[in-house]
Amino acid sequence: MINRMEVNDRMSRIVEHNGTVYLAGIVSDDKTLDIHGQAKRVFEIADKRLADVGANKGNILRAEIFLKDIYRDFADFNSQWDLWIADVNAPARACVEANMASEGTLVEIIFTAVKA
Repeated sequence: MINRMEVNDRMSRIVEHNGTVYLAGIVSDDKTLDIHGQAKRVFEIADKRLADVGANKGNILRAEIFLKDIYRDFADFNSQWDLWIADVNAPARACVEANMASEGTLVEIIFTAVKA
């Protein structure tokens, strides 16, 4: 059975299947923030969505990270990542530079996790 949550016309923000949780790309809802602030906001949203399905950041298997400017923001993003993920085993991860859907978006992350 597939469980879809936070569904709109284009997508489901959360999909659960056989104990695996797939989160759609998460971006900050405040585009005025710098990379530190946007990363923190993405992590807050991820924490909430994971909790909504009975998981947490310790259950993350994989993170796909997209930065608008990898050369400018990679180190600053990683400083926030390291703070957020410090108390759990780090997941598999990729980080690349990408064009973003909106001008103010500096980071987008897709997470895959298992239920607790």
